[in-house]
Amino acid sequence: MNGKENINQETGVKLATTLIKVSLLFVLAGCIGVMVLLEENGMFGTDETVLKQVSDGEPLAKQHVSKAIKSDWIAPDTSTILSDATGHQIRYGRDLIAHTSVYFGPKGIVGRLTNGMNCQNCHNDAGRKIWALNYSAVASTYPQFKARSNKVVSIADRINGCFQRSLNGEKLDTATKEMQAMIAYMKWLGKDVSKGIKPDKNAVEKLAFLDRAASLQNGRIAYTNLCMSCHGKNGEGKMNDAGNEYAFPPLWGQHSYNDGAGLYRISNFAGFVKNNMPFGTSYEHPFLSDEEAWDVAAFVNSQPRPHKDQSMDWKDISKKPVDFPFGPYKDKFSEVQHKYGPFKPIVKNL
Repeated sequence: MNGKENINQETGVKLATTLIKVSLLFVLAGCIGVMVLLEENGMFGTDETVLKQVSDGEPLAKQHVSKAIKSDWIAPDTSTILSDATGHQIRYGRDLIAHTSVYFGPKGIVGRLTNGMNCQNCHNDAGRKIWALNYSAVASTYPQFKARSNKVVSIADRINGCFQRSLNGEKLDTATKEMQAMIAYMKWLGKDVSKGIKPDKNAVEKLAFLDRAASLQNGRIAYTNLCMSCHGKNGEGKMNDAGNEYAFPPLWGQHSYNDGAGLYRISNFAGFVKNNMPFGTSYEHPFLSDEEAWDVAAFVNSQPRPHKDQSMDWKDISKKPVDFPFGPYKDKFSEVQHKYGPFKPIVKNL
């Protein structure tokens, strides 16, 4: 077979693979309506459900959890929540996580503190899903030291970190019944996890580094083919019919997470996308390849979004994760390489 025939054969295989994935996407899209209805009734993902959570952590090459264990953690069934005052608080906490914008978004009924996204846009199924930033380890590992802030933080501190970064908003008063309800819900989810233990698959999967930088061009193609139908041509997301929360969250722009959020690190975004996107995907049945996950993460995080002052973060620059996109660094690699890779040379230099 000559070179031209080889190229034609490879092109045909790639085209066929793309067509198969796009066809499967339409099948997934057909299921979305049913899945949304199930979620609205508290039924979605009852058999599935940080990192230190994703906006913090040691350099990737050095990340480890000394007390992590292999675990078949399954979120407790919400039907087992008691019908007493504590149970009411737990249920309210779950609703705050699932529908944060209803309470604290631009049209919030409690306050107007956030950008309109919900906590469960990142912590899927209200923090219950495997490899989707679930809350299994919150009660067992907090308070804990955070290298980013260089101090010990509480659960309330961590929630407010998300309010200020992922929700691009303001802090919530820790004494409010809403803060206490969210904490109660998180503790209930981790009630069967021993102190100091982090169940396996509690955060996002750390995908193997590529031998190249993540490709914005490839990521744009993947986004257009696989993500745009839900998240919009310009990453603007789609609001629900009531207009008080997103059915599909914005991935960039003024109503998305800011550049201080954990998902702005592409290793976190890639791991999240791999096991959770397109909507309905799980870690048992991933849809994207690792390369596609890296590339679409790079494309999304190359788009404009709010900026957060991070001058007080990572005072010890030696502890910055390798994909933290803002200098200064202990090494001589550029901000561009720290953001998009290739990461292997950076890790080798540690």
